[in-house]
Amino acid sequence: MHCLEAGEAGRPCVLLLHGFPELAYSWRKVMPALAAAGYHVIAPDQRGYGGTTGWDGSYDGDLASYRVLNLVHDCLALLTRLGINQTCVVGHDFGSPVAAYCALSRPDVFRSVVLMSAPFGGPLEAPVDSRIHTELAAMGRKHYQAYYSTRDADADMRSCPQGIGAFLRAYYHYKSADWKGNTPHPLKAWSAAEFSRLPSYYVMRLEENMAQTVAPHMPAGNAPWLTDEELAVYAGAFSENGFQGGLQWYRCATNPEYIAQLRIFAGQAIDVPSMFIAGAADWGVYQKPGDFERMQGSACTRMLGCHLIPGAGHWVQQEQAARTTELLLAFLNFLNRD
Repeated sequence: MHCLEAGEAGRPCVLLLHGFPELAYSWRKVMPALAAAGYHVIAPDQRGYGGTTGWDGSYDGDLASYRVLNLVHDCLALLTRLGINQTCVVGHDFGSPVAAYCALSRPDVFRSVVLMSAPFGGPLEAPVDSRIHTELAAMGRKHYQAYYSTRDADADMRSCPQGIGAFLRAYYHYKSADWKGNTPHPLKAWSAAEFSRLPSYYVMRLEENMAQTVAPHMPAGNAPWLTDEELAVYAGAFSENGFQGGLQWYRCATNPEYIAQLRIFAGQAIDVPSMFIAGAADWGVYQKPGDFERMQGSACTRMLGCHLIPGAGHWVQQEQAARTTELLLAFLNFLNRD
């Protein structure tokens, strides 16, 4: 596992887990401040990403290795290799459910958890009713996770006409607070009619792939939170490895067999101290109707804060790094006050 590391070993540990399509590098703006405050900070490229090796990146390869409990095992193995026996785990985007299952399955190791952008509504017990996909198709739409599970998705993005750099620039912009159409609100139900209210990066046009979906939203210039040099790090990593490693996570998340494996946790809650952070302009907070409310009401029994940061969309730790760091430190310092 390729890791970024800051701070001294032996200090309280913070494990940072990125999402899709990102890297450990996505934590570059918060790691120095956490380390300066006295924490040992570790951010790995997770299975399927960046400089981490040993994973099968083919569509017909070892899909089971990407199931969420194996991603939890990756985290445990990394900590064991580093001689760390307890940590706060912080997960953003798809890193959020990994962090949640870390805290749910091994609270002795993952002693606190911060979920970012993707709320945890409780253990998965059944796949989403497939009828919603049929209903969306009748409306000329499709859910992005269904698209990400297709064989063509990797090539669509990796070999897109505009190039990976331009694709990622538009993708990141479209999901950020810089795109003024991001004005999220709760959805009323798991229904095609409600889902159709989501932006097209979540509920796509039926005839378009993701590269085509985001292309019209290419920004005119650089965002202050993502320079050309920073974008080049992401573009270089995904040019080299492709997107299939990350897409395997979505295939597992929609696979009834792997969802069934999580039923062992049915009815259980995260009992370690927890916090939620997201951008106020992040539709990810509401893309699974009811999860935001269940997280605060029953799924996390020791929720110490739920923060929606103004001026940030989906990439909250990059768009509003200072406020994100401030909230993380307040949470960590409270837990380590003795």
